[in-house]
Parts: sequence; C-alpha cells; structure tokens
Amino acid sequence: MSRNIIAILRGLTPEEALPVTDALIEAGITRIEVPLNSPSPFDSISAMVDHASGGALIGAGTVLDTQSVARLQDLGAQMVVSPDCNPEVIAASKTAGMLSFPGVFTPTEALTALRAGADGLKFFPAFKLGVDGFRAIKTILPAGTATYAVGGVGPANFADWKAAGISGFGIGSNLFQPGYTVAEIAANARRMVRAYDEAFS
Repeated sequence: MSRNIIAILRGLTPEEALPVTDALIEAGITRIEVPLNSPSPFDSISAMVDHASGGALIGAGTVLDTQSVARLQDLGAQMVVSPDCNPEVIAASKTAGMLSFPGVFTPTEALTALRAGADGLKFFPAFKLGVDGFRAIKTILPAGTATYAVGGVGPANFADWKAAGISGFGIGSNLFQPGYTVAEIAANARRMVRAYDEAFS
C-alpha cells in the first residue's frame, strides 16, 4: 500500500540518515524529506537516495530557490517540498523531473501553485487553517488535486482531515525530533501508519 505520508526530518544529521530511512521504510512510510535547514542536508539526501535505491521517494524540504533545486537534481532526489508558493521553484523542479509540493494557505496561492505545475499542495500550517478552512478551499480546487495537511496533524485528527477531503499528510515533530532514538522514530512511524490505514481504509 502506498501511503500519502511525507516524513519531515528537520534536524536530521548525516550519521542518522540511513538508520532512520530504514526504520521509516520498514514501518511503511516511503516518502521522506530532509529540510534544507538541517545539518549538512545535501549529504544526508545523497546517502539516502543511494541507500533507498528506488524503495522510497527521497527529497528535500524548505527549498526556497532554484539553485537548491539544481543541487537536488544532481543528487538524484525525487521530491521538492517548499514552505511557500514560488512558481520559479515549482517550474525548476518539474523541469528537473522531480515532484513539486509547494506550501500554500490561501485559494490564490493554491491556484497559483497548480498553474505553475505543482504535483500537490502542502497546506501549512494546517492547524491554523483548520479542517473547516481546508474544506472551504477544497471546493475551488480542480477535482483530483493532491492535498497534504502539514503542521499540527497526527493520528488523533487523521480521520477528521480525511473526512474533509485531504489526500495525505506531512508529519514532522510528531514523528521525528533531534535526539529521538531510531527505536522511538520507528515506533512513531508505526503509529502513524496504523492511524492512516484506519482513516483511509
């Protein structure tokens, strides 16, 4: 089962990268991003791309400029996640053959991102928009638009977001924080997967 859960590993170090990647894949999470404001993020991403060898979509988060997109392309990354809607970053990601998930919050940003070629929309911070706010915006989105709730989402509210029509989730601090052991991350990942499967079954 392919799950629309993107693991957000903000603060991951290169030393942790491969054990954490293995733990996530084993739990059933196969979309993984390392935010570029993490320590030596390109080193982690490069190692993870080679290690996963097609078993997971590996990419970067907090991608703010086209220079970063070019570096990610060189590493073989497959996914670009941004905190904002930057049409130049979206276009560069698509030209490079990568999936693009820009951050949006308003109808204007959502439609601007889609016109630029985004593969899906990251609604951030989701806890501020709320389920009702998302439900209202969804009415103006093209049918079939992939939507991700990011920020303040977790097993306790997966079902509520699913009922509002969300496609998936980006999970950060509920899954990974600097200092967590691999065992803790694995346990969190299994909990996320169980809740997701219950909500989307």
